[in-house]
Amino acid sequence: MEYFDRIHAAACGDLEPERFELRLGFLLAQLAPGDAVLDVGCGSGWFSGAVARAGFSVVGVDVSPVAIARARRRCPGIEFAVSGEDSLPFPDGAFSVAWCGETLEHVRDGLGLLAEIARVVGPGGRLLVSTPDHGARRRLWLGVNRRAFEANFEPRADHLRFFTRRTLTATLEAAGFDGVGVRAARGVLLATARAAR
Repeated sequence: MEYFDRIHAAACGDLEPERFELRLGFLLAQLAPGDAVLDVGCGSGWFSGAVARAGFSVVGVDVSPVAIARARRRCPGIEFAVSGEDSLPFPDGAFSVAWCGETLEHVRDGLGLLAEIARVVGPGGRLLVSTPDHGARRRLWLGVNRRAFEANFEPRADHLRFFTRRTLTATLEAAGFDGVGVRAARGVLLATARAAR
């Protein structure tokens, strides 16, 4: 998609993603031997590469051909594919786990993407999510500080959605996931869920 290509072309793919170690630690702690992982919204491949180095099978997808080209250069031994925003080019149940790191807040049809993720992980398959946290303190700060509000809700920014624990839980449940658990950690919401059986 041209919009995301412009974003990825302007970004430096060599910069480590925000809170990378925190988010990677969460992701790896949830994986079990033999898991096949789909990295949804893989960007430049940072997480895909780390998951592969940890000994897991991983495939990365992104809507941006620019991001996929960068990921392929960064991690030449990993499979990467361009996908639609709400269509994934894999058969039902092809993966046991999907990682959706800092992606849901960018997607126009989040429920459509989540339905596709549920399809490709199959019943009982796991979803792991990270997204920026808009907890009570942050919401209060944004409510009283005009400059912080304007910076956070910059109209030209690529964040389309802003989640709290409650709204992220409700979104995952509405998309057909159960056993949803969401916790906050240093400005990030970390969620686990299972595709309904």
